Amino acid sequence: MSEPAVGRPLSEPHRDRLPRNHPAYELIIRSHNDALRIGADSYPDPVTGLSVLTAGFLMARGTCCDSGCRHCPYAE
Repeated sequence: MSEPAVGRPLSEPHRDRLPRNHPAYELIIRSHNDALRIGADSYPDPVTGLSVLTAGFLMARGTCCDSGCRHCPYAE
């Protein structure tokens, strides 16, 4: 996977957006990585069912939208 603007893999969310101690962390990461692997723009959150944008989609936008996205590749 390509490196985003902040130098971490697209598969790794910023710790403030999805802390490792989140009860569904592994499930969320697996869902996100599955979506990245198939090139999907989003995936259904395994806890809420809401649509979550992937880091790949957000990276392709080119800039942060300041909406607090879970997988923002620009969050520092």
